[in-house]
Amino acid sequence: MTEAEYEHVTADIEAVVEDTELPRRLKERIYETIEERGPIPTEQADEIAQATETKYVDTRVDPLDPVGTVSAQSIGEPGTQMTMNTFHYAGVAEIDVTQGLPRLIELVDARKTPDTPMMTVYLDEEYATDRERAHEVVWSIESTKILSLGDVSTNVADMLVQVDLNEETLIERWPTVEDVDVVAAEIAETIEDALGVQTQRSETLIEFGPSEPSYRELLQLVEELRDVVFKGIEEVSRVVIRKETVADGDEEFVLYTEGSAFGDVIEIEGVDASRTTCNNIHEIYRNLGVEAAREAIINETMDTLEEQGLDDVNVRHLMLVSDIMTNRGTIESIGRHGISGSKESVLARAAFEVTVNHLLDAAVHGERDRLDGVIENVIVGKPVAIGTGDVDLRMGSFSAQPSDD
Repeated sequence: MTEAEYEHVTADIEAVVEDTELPRRLKERIYETIEERGPIPTEQADEIAQATETKYVDTRVDPLDPVGTVSAQSIGEPGTQMTMNTFHYAGVAEIDVTQGLPRLIELVDARKTPDTPMMTVYLDEEYATDRERAHEVVWSIESTKILSLGDVSTNVADMLVQVDLNEETLIERWPTVEDVDVVAAEIAETIEDALGVQTQRSETLIEFGPSEPSYRELLQLVEELRDVVFKGIEEVSRVVIRKETVADGDEEFVLYTEGSAFGDVIEIEGVDASRTTCNNIHEIYRNLGVEAAREAIINETMDTLEEQGLDDVNVRHLMLVSDIMTNRGTIESIGRHGISGSKESVLARAAFEVTVNHLLDAAVHGERDRLDGVIENVIVGKPVAIGTGDVDLRMGSFSAQPSDD
């Protein structure tokens, strides 16, 4: 096929696709599919476009359908079958993650911090296939406290805290550093900055004490030393590394963290920021924006349901909930402090929680309820304005004109 013929066929295909009622995104998907298959006859392109349009039209919601109520039922009914427990995550015995109904409640309530925050960290290039390179990323993420690098003891006679660093541990965690003396010097600096003391170092032995002889202050320094982080991210207490088969069939190392600091992790060398994620939707919102947060809510709720064997819930119901939670540019909860508490209807707000407060407040301010929604009409016993209930049928009269025949 010559270039001119190819351009002519492409123009015919574009005309066929553009003639459909499909939204722009689906049209672009059709173009991509046709490009992957190469030049095809216009008749075949027309068949693809017509089949896609038919399926699209069939899946559209009918006018006046109560999509919100249906979504609430579709998620709420399976929710009654969900467990209330916290399970080990993906077979990793070291990490517990909240799942089941408590996790679903966390998501729709838009909790600022999950009960068990965690991240799934994917790696780039050689970091994903080389275990030693993957461990370099692990040590960059996992918070390394000074207590885990050696033995800590107190010398009451001399009023000193002694940190005897383990040379093998230092070599294991910083294999690229040729001299452990360099690491020991950095640890001594970290102690000075964190505790405000002067240290004395002899190779891997670090000593320091209170400014004035005091047994209480000596013990206080030991307690404060327990929380001093030398390397890594303070919020991440543990990292588990696993070899897994990814989407394209290849095997690579994936990191699972106990604790979450999404913004810090995606900037670490060796981390694939395009695939890395966390279960804290607010961290995703702060770092990637509201659209990414919307996708995270959909994925997290879908994963939670599927984990419980409830994968027959249509994703469109979850998409609607996610859209409602994020449509104002921020993340709002479903509860009384968010969407349900900001409804215009007084009765709808009162039916959710703190009934008396809503009714008193509405009475004081002279609010009126237009009875437009489902909840308020059910409360007062009126037909709900959805489906056929939102259509007025009027009877009229007309006079028939006699025909010439």
